[in-house]
Amino acid sequence: MPLEVKYCRKCVESNQRFIVSVPHDDKIAAFKDTIVFDEEGVCSACRYFEYKRTVDWKERERELIDLLARHKRKDGYYDILVPGSGGKDSRYTAHLLKYKYGMNPLTVTWAPHMYTDVGWRNFESWMLTGQDNVLFTPNQLTHRKLTRFAFENLLHPFQPFAIGQYNLAPRIALEKDIQLIMFGDFVPETGTGSADIKFDTCKMDSRLFCRTSSQDLFLGGVRVDDLPRHGITRSDLLPYMPLEGDKFLESGVESHFLPYYLNYDPQKMYYFAVENTGFEANSERTEGTYTKYQSLDDKIDGFHHYTWYIKTGRGRATQDAALECRNGHITRDEAVALVRRFDGEFPTRYFQDFLNYVDLTESAFWKIIDSFRPDHLWTKVNGEWKLKHQVS
Repeated sequence: MPLEVKYCRKCVESNQRFIVSVPHDDKIAAFKDTIVFDEEGVCSACRYFEYKRTVDWKERERELIDLLARHKRKDGYYDILVPGSGGKDSRYTAHLLKYKYGMNPLTVTWAPHMYTDVGWRNFESWMLTGQDNVLFTPNQLTHRKLTRFAFENLLHPFQPFAIGQYNLAPRIALEKDIQLIMFGDFVPETGTGSADIKFDTCKMDSRLFCRTSSQDLFLGGVRVDDLPRHGITRSDLLPYMPLEGDKFLESGVESHFLPYYLNYDPQKMYYFAVENTGFEANSERTEGTYTKYQSLDDKIDGFHHYTWYIKTGRGRATQDAALECRNGHITRDEAVALVRRFDGEFPTRYFQDFLNYVDLTESAFWKIIDSFRPDHLWTKVNGEWKLKHQVS
């Protein structure tokens, strides 16, 4: 990570933010790419949103219509697969594809670690909108062990869930002979070891769910070949293993992002999901931020964002405020105030649930947390950890 902490001049993003990496490559002390800042002190995410304002969205929608026409089936079988949890993005995507564009989607869901009450209600109500769904729930003995390894070794308790999200859709597409996958959220950058920024990405990077024959695989920061020593067999790991890259490419399955074709705004997607699909937001503000409509379904969501805060100094409020700043919903000054008020708030609501899930004591939890605090970001003042640099 850059040792000099900088904040974007247009939003509140930090140059400490990790870029999406290949999860089955992540190991202890591995190099992580971070977001790119240009010579004017502006982050690549803001530059991407500037680029979006130059896009001919009517032409992009015509591209979408052509893509869907190529894959639409006449025999009544599923012609497109939509991964999602039943949150605002997947609801918007599936609803639009079925009721506006006339496709026959199959939705697929990798189950959260632990459903929240509102998350489960939203999943059930999603099915009431006329969608078919495959819900995959992994072996919880294995999933809990991998979550603990990911927390201990990488401070990334969400990694087993993220791997499942990436792997499930292409695996189901192959099994059910569905040639098109449409993701509702956008991953514009994947870590490559370079500073190249690709603004015209319409397809998911297959490295996120595929492997080469010679690739050394890791899960939870542990080499896959070493996991049997921890009581996790190869058969236990089947859902987490990436697909063989050559076979996937030969299958002809395409993985696309809907936000490439339609101008994506999370806040607008939320209002659409409420009005058209009965989506339910949290009854109260989400811990660590000021919003209540994103990442609602898993009790571990808060710890995913909190561990990011420990490793990078930027938390859930930074993520939300930066995005709303880029979309023009709030000013940078408002974003700064929100980040300084809510970023780093500890997710107390499900703390005991998390400790039970990964079988850790509270003291062991904090020992692991503190061991991951980078020296250039954190200092102890009168026995309390403080960030050395805050957005202003």
